[in-house]
This record gives sequence, C-alpha cells and structure tokens, in this order.
Amino acid sequence: MRIEILGCSGGIGDDRRTTAFLIDDDILLDAGSGALRLSRAALARIDHVFITHCHLDHILALPLLLDSVAGERDRPLQLHALPEVLEILKDHIFNWRIWPDFSRIPTVKQAFLRYAPISIGETFSLPDASGARRDFSPIPAFHVVPTSGYLLRGPLGALLFSGDTGGHPEFREVAERQPDLRHLLVDCSYANAQKDIAIASRHFYTDELAADLAGLKNCPEVWVAHMKPGAEDTIMQELMAALASDTSFAIRPLMQDQILHI
Repeated sequence: MRIEILGCSGGIGDDRRTTAFLIDDDILLDAGSGALRLSRAALARIDHVFITHCHLDHILALPLLLDSVAGERDRPLQLHALPEVLEILKDHIFNWRIWPDFSRIPTVKQAFLRYAPISIGETFSLPDASGARRDFSPIPAFHVVPTSGYLLRGPLGALLFSGDTGGHPEFREVAERQPDLRHLLVDCSYANAQKDIAIASRHFYTDELAADLAGLKNCPEVWVAHMKPGAEDTIMQELMAALASDTSFAIRPLMQDQILHI
C-alpha cells in the first residue's frame, strides 16, 4: 500500500496544504486542501474517501471533488466515516444550501455519492489492483467534534494515524497492540507555550505528546503532522528535547510529497 502525503499542515500559506493522503490511486484519507493538488484525471480515479472528522481543513476538497468529476464516473464515490460524521456532512454540507446533495443526484438509485458508515472496532477491507488486501479501521480520538483516527494495514505492515486529537489512553493502547506497526502519524498542533489553546481545542501539544510516546517500543517511525504554521520548528525542537533519551523510535516531521509504504 502506497501512501502519498498531499497535505499534512495545520494551516495554509507558503505552499502549506491541509490533511489529505492519497492511498494507491483510488483512495483518499481525509480531503483537506492537499487534495486540490490532484489532476482531474487523478480525482476521477478516487473511489473511496475515508474522513476522520468534519472540520474544514479535513473536508475542504470533498465537495469540489464530487462536482468536478462525478459526471465522468460510472459508479458512486463511497464516503466512509463514523455515522455521526456522516450526519454532520449531510446536515451542514450536502444540504442544497451549502452544496448540492450528491447522494440524490442524478437520482437516488444512481447517485454520485454513497454514504458508507464505519464504526470504531470495525474493519473495512478493499483489495488493491493486484488483489492484495488493504484494511481500514477507525480508532478512538479525543477532539471537539465526533472524530476517529485510522489504523491502516497493507501487505508490509500497519500505519496508525491519530486524526486530530488530544491525549487519550486508547491511542497508545491501539499502537501497542500492533506488532507490525511501521509508521505512526500523529497530530501535534501546538508548542508548549500554547498549551491552553491545545487543551481547549483538544489537540496534542508537545509535552503531552512526548509523555504519550515515551517508551513506545513497537514503532520504528513516528511522524508529526498538523503543526500550526510558523510553529513547526519549535514543536519539533521541544519534542526532540523531551524524547532525547528515548532511542526506541525515530521522530520526524511529516512532509508534503512524502511517500510511505505498508
């Protein structure tokens, strides 16, 4: 399974793009502004979108994706998320007031969009072009709106994506239960000086994330994502200082255009 990082910033400006990961060539994990980088041909190949939550930086490209290529497709795009997340999208985005209801266009039976709820603890499996299995499982997250992270598993191992979250015990517990965990992608939006904002908005800040990661034994690569623009260097410096004595994993910033494999 190939994961291309189209966007992973906590904001925009100076070519920063928000969260969107292209998996192989037919799946998006979140649809933030990073997905706007794709060509129309690439957008038309997307058959599945997995959404962590409904904040704008994670769904910005989704309405425009459908509007741009839906008429060229012969099957609906399947939108996977927690049931509560799908209800928010139905109520506040695809409602004819903000954007058309693509689950009813051109007809209900032949719609451009199909809602596909997936719950914590459930696994949705999709074969790739060669028939290899690809698994997607929502994991708990601690955010201000209904949110999940995702556990992905491919032929080479597992990748755990926190989604937007503050510290919570389930995140580390899920990580420690994966003996084949190759990559851990985790939100750390704020440096310690903005701890109060992080707590109010339920995002990791550096000391909180360092405490949750300390001693983690089964993940060789930890990638830090969703850092607020301008704070990236401070966040990484604080994390690396706090975890300097922990040599059980490498910790690095997740970068736009990076490619991971599992």
